[in-house]
Amino acid sequence: MAEVRSDIEIARAAKKKPIAEIGAKLGIPVEALAPYGHDKAKVGAEFIASLSGKKDGKLILVTAINPTPAGEGKTTTTVGLGDGLNRIGKRAVICVREPSLGPCFGVKGGAAGGGYAQVIPMEDINLHFTGDFHAITSAHNLLSTMIDNHIYWGNAENIDTRRISWRRVMDMNDRALRQTVVSLGGVANGFPRESGFDITVASEVMAILCLAADLKDLERRLGDIVIGYRFDRSPVFARDLKADKAMTVLLKDAMQPNLVQTLENNPAFVHGGPFANIAHGCNSVIATRTALKLGDYVVTEAGFGADLGAEKFFDIKCRKAGLKPDAAVIVATVRALKMNGGVKKEGLGRENVEALKRGAANLGRHIANVRKFGVPVVVAINHFTSDTEDEIAAVKDYVARHGADAILCRHWAEGSAGIEELANKVVELAEGGQAKFQPLYPDHLPLLEKIEIIASKIYHAGEVTTDRGVRDQLKAWEEQGYGDLPICIAKTQYSFSTDPALRGAPEGHVVHVREVRLSAGAGFVVAITGEIMTMPGLPRVPSAERIFLNEDGFVEGLF
Repeated sequence: MAEVRSDIEIARAAKKKPIAEIGAKLGIPVEALAPYGHDKAKVGAEFIASLSGKKDGKLILVTAINPTPAGEGKTTTTVGLGDGLNRIGKRAVICVREPSLGPCFGVKGGAAGGGYAQVIPMEDINLHFTGDFHAITSAHNLLSTMIDNHIYWGNAENIDTRRISWRRVMDMNDRALRQTVVSLGGVANGFPRESGFDITVASEVMAILCLAADLKDLERRLGDIVIGYRFDRSPVFARDLKADKAMTVLLKDAMQPNLVQTLENNPAFVHGGPFANIAHGCNSVIATRTALKLGDYVVTEAGFGADLGAEKFFDIKCRKAGLKPDAAVIVATVRALKMNGGVKKEGLGRENVEALKRGAANLGRHIANVRKFGVPVVVAINHFTSDTEDEIAAVKDYVARHGADAILCRHWAEGSAGIEELANKVVELAEGGQAKFQPLYPDHLPLLEKIEIIASKIYHAGEVTTDRGVRDQLKAWEEQGYGDLPICIAKTQYSFSTDPALRGAPEGHVVHVREVRLSAGAGFVVAITGEIMTMPGLPRVPSAERIFLNEDGFVEGLF
C-alpha cells in the first residue's frame, strides 16, 4: 500500500509559481499586487475599484451537513471544485476564509484544505499569513483602550461603566481570560470593572471588515459600533470616542484581499475569517466581489453545516452585498451520515447501510433548506477509503429521491482529476438558469419574528422561547432604528437543535434565546442560544504539543 503523506508534506512538495503569474491568470497587473514574499500578495484597492463595470461570474456556494468528529472536508471540496472547474476549461477563482491561530494550536487543526486539494503556502496561511488577524486584534483593542482612557480622563460621554459591552480580543484559545476585572491597582490605573476577552474571529471588527465594501464603508461601519450605554440608556458609538478613523488606519492593508494559489497553481483569495457561530462565517465581501469580476466561476464556502453557514451566507452576506448565488454544493461523507444514524466514531470503518439510511435524514433536511432560498443543489460525497459500494449507492439513491444528484468525489487523493464530474454538474446547474435566489425573510419584519422564521423553517423547531429582558431589548433596538437588520443566530454547529448531542433531523424542539447582542457596525443582531462561547479553551492534549520546527527549519505537526 502506498504511503499516505500528510497535508503539510504534500503542500511542501508543491511546485509553486510566482504570485505575479497567478495574478496574470486573472488579468491582475504586477503593479496592482503588493507581494508578501514570492507566493502571496495583496490586491490593491485602486485596481479593485477599476473592475466595477465588469460583468460578474457565476457564484457557487459550498456548504455541508452538520459537522461531526468524522470530518466532512468542506474546505477541501471547495478547493478541489475550484481546481476541477479550471481543469474543464473554466476560469475559476476560489474564495475561502483565513484560519484562526486558536484552532490550529487547539483541536480543530488548520483550514487550508487537505490532501491534493489545498491552498498554499499552507504553513503561512495557517499561521501569521499577511498579518490581517493581528491588525484586526489591534484595531479592536485600540477601541477597548480608548474606552477606558475616556473614562479615566473625566468620562465626558457619561458612559455607564456597568453597561460597557465592548471587550478585548486575542487570536488564541485562552479560557482563563473569558471573564476578567480590568483597571485594578488604584487611582493611577483607572476605574475597576468587569470585562473579558473573546477570540479575534468573534470580534465585530472581523465581521465588519468581511462585510465592508471599501475603506469608506469600513470607516462608517466602525463608527457605528455600539460600545455600551450612557446612564440615560442611550447608546455610545465608537465615533463618539473618535476611534473610528484610527481603527481604519490600522485596517488599511488588512482590507485588501490576499491572493494565493492551489496545489495546481489556480488562483485563490484567502481573506477574513469571522466566527460561524457568533458571526456570519464567510470570507470577505470585497474578496468575493473582486473574484466575481475576474473569474467565470467563483467557488466559496460558508462555515459549519448549512443550517448555520448557508443560512447566514444567504440571509446576511448575500442580502447585504447584493450577491446572487447560482448553485450550491452540499458536502457529505458516508462516515458522517453513519454517525448521524447512531454509529460511534470507532465503528465508522465498518459497513452499516441501515445506520447510513437513518443518518441521511440530516442530509435531506439540508437539501430542502437550501432550496428554500431558490438555489439549485448538488451533493458531493467526499470519498473515504473505508466507504463501500453499497453505502455509496445508498447515498445516491437517497439523494435521487429528493430530486438531486449525489456525485462521488476523490479530490483529496486525486486532485482535480477526482472531481471533474462534480465540476461539470455545477456548470450545468449554474448555466441552467434555475437559480431564483431570495432571502428567507424580508427586512421589515420584527426582529423576534425573524428569529422564529429561521428556527421553524431551517431548524424545524416547534417553539422559540425568550426571557422578557430579551424581548424588551429587541423592541428597544427596533425603536432605535435597527429593526431592519438581519438575524445571526449563535447555536451549536453539531445539530439542527441547540443540543449538540441531538443528531439527525430533529423536529419540534425548543430554541431558547438566552441573550441578544447588537452588532450595529456589522449590520446584524446576534441571538445567542445554548452554551456558545466566544473564547474557546484548549483541549486536554492541544495540537500545540505536536507542532515544532524540524532540523531543516520546516514546520511539522500542522494538519
